[in-house]
Amino acid sequence: MKIGLPKEIKDNEYRVGLTPAGVSALTDAGHTLFVEKSAGEGSGFEDSQYVNAGAKILETADDVWEAGDMVIKVKEPIEPEYTRMREDQLLFTYLHLAPEFELTKQMLERKVTGVAYETITDENGTLPLLTPMSEVAGRMSVQVGATYLEKMNGGRGVLLGGVPGVPAADVVIIGGGVVGTEAAKMAIGLGAHVTMIDINLERLRELDDIFLSKIQTLASSRYQIEEAISHADLIIGAVLIPGAAAPKLITREMLKLIPNGSVLVDVAVDQGGCFETTRATTHSNPTYYEEGVLHYCVANMPGAVPRTSTFALTNATMPYALELANKGFERAIQENKYLAEGVNTYAGKLTYEAVATSQDLEYTPLNTLIDGLVAKATN
Repeated sequence: MKIGLPKEIKDNEYRVGLTPAGVSALTDAGHTLFVEKSAGEGSGFEDSQYVNAGAKILETADDVWEAGDMVIKVKEPIEPEYTRMREDQLLFTYLHLAPEFELTKQMLERKVTGVAYETITDENGTLPLLTPMSEVAGRMSVQVGATYLEKMNGGRGVLLGGVPGVPAADVVIIGGGVVGTEAAKMAIGLGAHVTMIDINLERLRELDDIFLSKIQTLASSRYQIEEAISHADLIIGAVLIPGAAAPKLITREMLKLIPNGSVLVDVAVDQGGCFETTRATTHSNPTYYEEGVLHYCVANMPGAVPRTSTFALTNATMPYALELANKGFERAIQENKYLAEGVNTYAGKLTYEAVATSQDLEYTPLNTLIDGLVAKATN
């Protein structure tokens, strides 16, 4: 298969879809890799490393998209990339389509086959390709929150861990999944007082066992959220409904309960955000205020630590990239029902129900488009 690796063009996005080691694995399997010039430089990979791994370097993004039957990226395509997509091209990347109406429209009109990292599952029901970036974003959310709590950065001037004789900061984490758990590790390590809120009581029991007396757990309800945020210094939104738009758990009215200068970090921004006042920001302009509360809503947080993120992402995506390349799209998803869960668009149809629901569009089950998909799935 011919595989394209373009340079990411989202604001301050320095990750790249594959490390040289990942390229080497694909070329060793007999595939042809086309890498855009300087695509890996932001992550510390020189063109020469990709050449040594067996890739061909092309000058422009247009060249790479045109050459690739499968295009491997990190982030969803943005407007300059729409015209580069073509019918039957396989796009393997994070898509986060639920809040992206125009991207969804473009992919359907152009009949692009979209396989989204964030909706591929495994036998345990987890999201193996979303997990590494959730780990990065969860840990970063506390680093970022601590930075913006500093007065010169717009916060209320609070040190997360406090000092002897002065209380530690109150950190509220909404969502007890991978992001929330990683955020808790960092916040506890910095000495903060941590409250975790989740709707799943069994998950709260697990978190209580993991962190023992180092956190407070609360069953999610409007009342409990309002009570927790009313004295919070840092609030981290870590809610995920796979493939769907995130629920708005903190309304504009509720912001008035939060102390001025407190910081909100919405890690769920890729799925529309879990705060009513969330709007996606960039690394070059990351924050804004609503009701006196500082919001940090950067939609590609892990892009700030691209070398760590690119290694972590390639480790997770490579088995699936090899499966798609070695077997071809149809055979790969027929033989792996978990990989099939990643298919969001195919043949001009929307094949992921949560996205269709979020956008009020028609949903077409994938197995009605590809004969025997469910019957043949063996993994």
